[in-house]
Order: sequence, then C-alpha cells, then structure tokens
Amino acid sequence: MYQREFDQLLQKGLPKAVLLYGDNAYLIEQTLERYKKELDATESMVSMYHDEYDFERARNHLSQSSLFGGYNLLLIRREKKLPKKELDTLIELTRKNDESYLLFAFDGEAKEAKAMQGSFSEKKGGVWVRFFEPNPREGVEILRRRAMELEMQIDDYALNHLLNLLENNLALAAKELEKLSILREPVTTKTIDRLVYSSAPLAVERLLIDLFNKKPITETISRLLELGANEFEILRGTQFFVNQIFLFHAYIRLHGIADSKAILGYKLPRQVEQQKAALAARIKPAAWIKIYDHLLESELRLKTTKSEYKETELYGILIKLQSYL
Repeated sequence: MYQREFDQLLQKGLPKAVLLYGDNAYLIEQTLERYKKELDATESMVSMYHDEYDFERARNHLSQSSLFGGYNLLLIRREKKLPKKELDTLIELTRKNDESYLLFAFDGEAKEAKAMQGSFSEKKGGVWVRFFEPNPREGVEILRRRAMELEMQIDDYALNHLLNLLENNLALAAKELEKLSILREPVTTKTIDRLVYSSAPLAVERLLIDLFNKKPITETISRLLELGANEFEILRGTQFFVNQIFLFHAYIRLHGIADSKAILGYKLPRQVEQQKAALAARIKPAAWIKIYDHLLESELRLKTTKSEYKETELYGILIKLQSYL
C-alpha cells in the first residue's frame, strides 16, 4: 500500500508487522518514531542494523512475554533481504504474541522490497508501505502538520521558502522547524534567511554527479551561487568529490568490488555506494592525470581571476573537466 492508505490504517491502530521502503527517509523515520512513542518502547526495543541482524536473537525477542507489561518492538534496518523462511517466522510470532511488533526498514532496491511483500500480506498479519519523495505541495503540507505540532506561527509561503532553501530536503527542513520553534514568535522568510543555512554543500554533490554523468550543469551552478555558495567552495567540493571517486576507482581495480567502508572508513547507503562505483568505472586510468592537473591549474587560475570574472571562470573549469570524463 501507499502512504495515504497507511495513514488511514494507523488511525485504527498500529499494524503488528510492517515493511517500510522507498524514497522518503523522513516519513520512514517518522513512522519508526511513532511506534516507539505509542508503544513506549524507546528503552526496551531491540534494533538490528545491517550485519547486526541475528535471527535467533530476533526470534527470542518477539517470542518472549514482557515482564513489566510492555511491548517487544523489533526494528531491523538493512539493505539486504531476509531469508523468506526467517521473515515468515518473525511475522508469525508478531501475529501470535499480542505484545510483539516488527518494523523492517528496508534500504535496498525497490524490486527486492517487492519480493518480500508477499510475506507482509494482510493474510499473514503484515503490511508493506512504499513511500515516495513528496512534491513541493505535499512537502509543505507535511511541514505544516509538523509546525502545528510544534505550536509555531508560520505560513505556507515561509514553509515553501524553507523547502526551497534546503533543496526540498524534507528531513532537514523538519529539523530546522524544530530549531525555529524555540523562538516562540512568528517565523517569516526573513527569519529563515537570517537563521537557516542553505543546503548548498549538499547541492554541490548533486552538481558533480550530473557533471560526471555528462549532463547539463549551467543551471545547477547558477542555483548553487544563488544559494550562497561561492566559486572557491564549489571548486573545493569538486576536488573532494574527485578524490572520492578516484579512491573508488583504485579500490575496484585492486579488489574487483566497491566497499565504501574500506574505502572511506564509513558505510555509505547502498544506492550512493553503487552510484559512486559506477562513476569511477567510467573513467579510464589515463584520464586521472589530466583531471588532477586540470584541477591544480584551475585553483591557481581562479585565485588570480578578478572577482567579477570568477563565475565565468568556474563555468569554464567545470566544462573542461567534463571533457576529460
């Protein structure tokens, strides 16, 4: 089912076993928080992230009776499917035990999530929910509800302005609302401009993904500059991104696979890891010398260019870089 159907279902009570997946991290997180709050399970719940999943431990947690009249909430969050037999067993336990609930926040691809929907059928006592990234109107509606919960005075125009400033990142916008609610006064666009930092650093990476995919980038650069980024920040972001892609390139050539934990020291979401690995695979080894030489020369050239010409110089730097890819 989809979000609206799920919202209607939640009004009747919390489903016992739920598969959550899709492109809206904010709404998935809100669902997890709702379960923790309504079940008063923040302290007693068991969470298993990625390779922490242990079937025996999960089964024992859902099988037990609570000593203090509480609930057994199990949260599994990972990018890989669970074996069907194990998944069916865990869902069956929630159906038999009134005190047990299972949430599976699946971070993998949608086609793999669809393969598990059968286990979360209504007949078996489960529910699957796919969340989509909201359009601007839906985003404002979600933020309006959050603002009402925070007892804020803010109109839809200001909410839309906040979303635009943060590049439609709903999770970031909701966090900023929480900070702004501390003011206990009407929040306007001027308040937002004064106190909220733009998402320009996040937008830089999107620009560079487009650049590596040889897509048009001029409009994105203009948008970045409007958000408050300057030419040097964009160039530094480019250097950092290129370094990451080179590390992926070198690691894949040595080991034949992409492992962001080994490459960067921390695990990226699966889709981001795959995206960077795909970008790295497109670049021929001989091109890297040209890319690094170009970036070094570009930094010096940008520093010595008059301020009124820096924007034009930046366009030239990135367009030439794109020609090496």
